[in-house]
Amino acid sequence: MPSDRPSSATAVLQFILDNSLLLLAGAAAALVWANVDLTRYTAFTDVMRFAVNGIGMVFFFALATKEVFEATLPGGPLSSFRTGAVPVVAALGGMVVPASIYAVSVIVVARPDLMRGWAIPSATDIAFSYLVARLIFRRGHPAIPFLLLLAIADDALGLVVLALFYPSGPVSFLALAAGIGSALIAAWVLRRSGVESFWWYVLVPGTLSWLGLWKGGLHPALAMVPIVPLMPHDKSDLRLFGRERVVRFATLHHFHQWWRLPVQIVLFAFGLVNAGVPLTSIGVVTWIIAASLVFGKPIGIVLTVAIAERFGFRRAPGLDYGSLLTLGITAGIGFTVALFFTSAAFPPGEVLQQAKMGALLSFFAAFPAIVIGRLISSPRTS
Repeated sequence: MPSDRPSSATAVLQFILDNSLLLLAGAAAALVWANVDLTRYTAFTDVMRFAVNGIGMVFFFALATKEVFEATLPGGPLSSFRTGAVPVVAALGGMVVPASIYAVSVIVVARPDLMRGWAIPSATDIAFSYLVARLIFRRGHPAIPFLLLLAIADDALGLVVLALFYPSGPVSFLALAAGIGSALIAAWVLRRSGVESFWWYVLVPGTLSWLGLWKGGLHPALAMVPIVPLMPHDKSDLRLFGRERVVRFATLHHFHQWWRLPVQIVLFAFGLVNAGVPLTSIGVVTWIIAASLVFGKPIGIVLTVAIAERFGFRRAPGLDYGSLLTLGITAGIGFTVALFFTSAAFPPGEVLQQAKMGALLSFFAAFPAIVIGRLISSPRTS
């Protein structure tokens, strides 16, 4: 009788990759290392940080951009105003309210030096929030696609915030225009010439965009963001939203298929390089970030959906306010993007370490989300 061990191992590996558990493993390893030998850990991160955050994360943000872009194409879940408006509005509220709570808290504690971190609690980690949502809601429940749409919109708005408010150095509009402009022209020429290999889009316009952002003072991890929409692409990727699987062969699809595994390795390295903080690194900014995420996200999401309904918008059938509150708490898991924002907001030092701890603590929003989800569960959520 043939053994089912290979298929079981494959299923486990797929589960690990689909839920970005390598990121969690990297973060756990970083926490252990930083608390066992902080000196060597710091030396390691000083060497590796730019390679991981400035180069490796290019492809993480590229895949995030791909999901956002395909969701806006005809047939995509954000293609129509009716289907996309409510989760987009909820995403906006889920960013503004936590950022506002953070800013007010910083003013109350009289720490103006912390104000630069206002965007940290606006982040939602799509992988971990999706994982927790699947533990709470049954398959097919409208809360799951709603959360995915919200997280995609959150990612899109987060990219804008990162580009506008967190330059990596003095901004040079000439360097930006030269780099991004030449990258867009190169991508357009490649597409018009019928070039299908995604490597050309990465190596030519991707490199030009990276150099333009780096020299222009913006974060180079966003290098592929303007290039992704110019790759030859298919109509939309709806598999993430539980729709019927479709087979595609366009460049953007191949880009996603090739980079899906390497990006998980990048996320492991990202967790390893960025999440290592001494467990004693807890300060006022830690609690401000954690509280802004855990409380600000559900308040912002529920409040803005309620306001949107007053203006004639409608929630998806079956998405009651109990489920909305639960997914709002789930969206409070900032993790990956929150960690990225901490490194962009604060220079190395004690404040950065304390801010990272706040981003890491947001992962524990999963527990109240699961508990509340069980308490308010109905036949629709069980």
